[in-house]
Amino acid sequence: MLTLYYSRKSCAYAPHILLHDAGAAFDTVEIDFATGEQTKPEFLAINPKGRVPALATPHGILTENPAILLYIAQTHPHTNLAPSDPFALARAQSFNMFLASTVHVAHSHKHRGARWADDPAAQAAMTAKVTENMAMYAAMIEEHYFTGPYVLGDDYSICDPYLALITRWLRADGVDLADFPKLQAHDALMRTRPSMQAVMGLYD
Repeated sequence: MLTLYYSRKSCAYAPHILLHDAGAAFDTVEIDFATGEQTKPEFLAINPKGRVPALATPHGILTENPAILLYIAQTHPHTNLAPSDPFALARAQSFNMFLASTVHVAHSHKHRGARWADDPAAQAAMTAKVTENMAMYAAMIEEHYFTGPYVLGDDYSICDPYLALITRWLRADGVDLADFPKLQAHDALMRTRPSMQAVMGLYD
């Protein structure tokens, strides 16, 4: 049995979707960031970073979306959620790591500027750049990473729920998806999937 620790509006959205795609047996525990539950010793014992997602597995705790997504796929191999070819898998991981290390960080500047600067003016300057930066990364995904109809082509994979999360954030960050027809089409396709429908309301 797996347990996913998540919070509303968080990036746990991506593995939550994939757990449904995999048909995994799992429980969920919501961590209430509004009351600071992520800072309490009980949760810090699970993830010392005080962040979600965290996935409790029979082997221990996993954190960070690229790792969690790949673990779900590889422990449910019959679902073919990760490529079996080494180069194709590396390409999938390259995409997910780009989302984690670059796009996610750009989005975080909207509300988490205090992680990088104490000066309120500096934090405001970071926030002011979020829409521009997220649009730039949306264009990069649209033009260089996205194959279609899914990220890697015809086959749904570990990349698609992560992109669905980013698309959700693009809207919240003021990016007009009409400027990115491939991403808009992917978003529409994802919304037809029962796995995404099952979790959307939990992350509003």
